[in-house]
Amino acid sequence: MSNDSFDLKRVKQLVELMKANDLTDIEIKQGESQITLRRGAQPTIVSSVPMTVPVQTAPVSPPPTATPAAPAVPEEPANTTVIKSPMVGTFYAASSPDAPPFAKVGDTVTPEKTVCLIEAMKVYNEIQAECSGKIVDVLVKNGETVEFGKPLFRVAVG
Repeated sequence: MSNDSFDLKRVKQLVELMKANDLTDIEIKQGESQITLRRGAQPTIVSSVPMTVPVQTAPVSPPPTATPAAPAVPEEPANTTVIKSPMVGTFYAASSPDAPPFAKVGDTVTPEKTVCLIEAMKVYNEIQAECSGKIVDVLVKNGETVEFGKPLFRVAVG
């Protein structure tokens, strides 16, 4: 490994530095290598070489005989909205197994209210409601793997 690359120990040190100083972004360039770390609602990106990310195209409608995917909120009532996962990772309803959930059915949330954690690449990202209302449904289970855009909560608004 050359001096221009970043090792896992260095990345862990940077993550600890971010936590200790409540930083949300760090970008470091060293020779040809670059590392960018982000905390919060944005996904964490670690890169030492330029990356190519596949672009998703508009989904193709399934044939009429196809069975619907998981509970994908088919007909959303006019007075509700859905909080969706902003990243791929593991959904956690609480900060620890013995802690109460951040949000449960019947709770009132505000845009700044943390409703869950999504762990991605050993970084726990607090997910905020980004809307006001009352939680009417939790659509995923604790410890479940979620994809980008997966519905997490249904919220009655207004």
